[in-house]
Amino acid sequence: MVQRSAPISAVLFLSAWSVAAHKHHDQLTEEQANAPVDTILWLHIFLQGAVWGVLFPTGMVLGLSRSRWHVPLQSAGFALTAAGYVLGHSHKGRAFLAGAHGKMANILFVPIALQLFLGVYLKLHIHEQTLRPWVVRLHGVVGKAYPILGWVQMLFGAITFGGYCRGDNLGQCLAHYIMGSGFIAYGTIMAILLLVGEAWVRRSGRSPDWWDSWVIMLWGIVNTFTEHRGTTWSVKDMQHTILGVLCMSSILLCSYNTVLNMSTSSGWAGGILGIFLSRNNQRSVVPALIIILTGWAMSDHAQALMLSTKVHAIFGYTLMSAGLARIIEMCFVAPKYTQDIVDGDGHSEHTLDGSREDPAPSTSSPSRAFRHLPPFLLVASGLLFMSATDEELHFVNDNGMDHVTYILIMFSIAFILYALIVSLINLYATSGRNAAAATAARDGAIELTQSNKWYAPVPVADVEPASHVIGDDD
Repeated sequence: MVQRSAPISAVLFLSAWSVAAHKHHDQLTEEQANAPVDTILWLHIFLQGAVWGVLFPTGMVLGLSRSRWHVPLQSAGFALTAAGYVLGHSHKGRAFLAGAHGKMANILFVPIALQLFLGVYLKLHIHEQTLRPWVVRLHGVVGKAYPILGWVQMLFGAITFGGYCRGDNLGQCLAHYIMGSGFIAYGTIMAILLLVGEAWVRRSGRSPDWWDSWVIMLWGIVNTFTEHRGTTWSVKDMQHTILGVLCMSSILLCSYNTVLNMSTSSGWAGGILGIFLSRNNQRSVVPALIIILTGWAMSDHAQALMLSTKVHAIFGYTLMSAGLARIIEMCFVAPKYTQDIVDGDGHSEHTLDGSREDPAPSTSSPSRAFRHLPPFLLVASGLLFMSATDEELHFVNDNGMDHVTYILIMFSIAFILYALIVSLINLYATSGRNAAAATAARDGAIELTQSNKWYAPVPVADVEPASHVIGDDD
């Protein structure tokens, strides 16, 4: 690994040096802005999208499952990233203004070089009892940040390609892209908890709604103090403030200027209530209700452009559907994370009791299939909201596309993105150290592994040997 990583490091730094003189434009002529996109730039877009959107997340999952394919895959990702970096600075044709995408590309060399160095160090297997455990933790933290870094950089790339989010449009872009990405992250985390995270939820002693409520409360606090701009109060601002006072009771929130701010700020009150109701490992519908209220607010939020109004309405309806599906899943589908205290050893939480009324659903059961609906709708909602900025919708409207076609395109992307999410979750559950358990489950084996907290096989020494009594037959 050390011998293979040295050339990769050299390629990365030589690539950075070779393109250091690449000229970034502060001003563009009409010819430069409207020139056709050449093949090299298209190769850069698709190559970096594949590496940071698929290859690195796959390698991260294989690292979490301790698969032997983790190192080869990440090494290939580093090499392809260097190639994509060179392509991005070698294209002709259309030129772009200097922006966050180019700066972020240079910043990404820090986590790339750090992760490469940490990987080489871990392969040396030195300082086993002193420094290595801390390096393992740091390596994991940096690796888990790769999907987030890749997502941010791809968003910056799309913004640069479209020429969006400059001047007065920056605030709206931040609101849409941050909030939309938040919904997608929320859906991803929900999918992980619902599909493979049940054991972790049991060990944590907290219901999923307790975590949801904390996220919503903190999210509302951040949005309350970051979204308001200006000092002029309109009728909308007054309405949003009164709604904030109504939601918060004794806490006065007066820093809104959009419906989005109102709904997320009401997350303060809902988050506090959800945290209280979901204490002691109890379930709570409050997070889902906040999602429904946010969707309702956005579904009736009129825009200057009719296309924008309709896209916002579908976003609101999709978000309301996600909240409703979450309530149904919670009340009728999800497993219980605590068990009723009753007499008899057959109901102990450490006993595999086949007579339980809430058995874990099999992979082919209808309830298991329904659990995909809330996270998918959250992912679709996030993409719809990210695609609903004024600049994007004016571009769509100017090109003669109606809202039906545009919304179906966004749902198509949502299907692809959710397919990637569940594929990565399935890869974690069936690769590396989890492969044996997954194979046993497919073969119908009933024995659980010793690593499972809820079951441990009876020691052989404690088993009474079979006795034989000599009788008349002997």
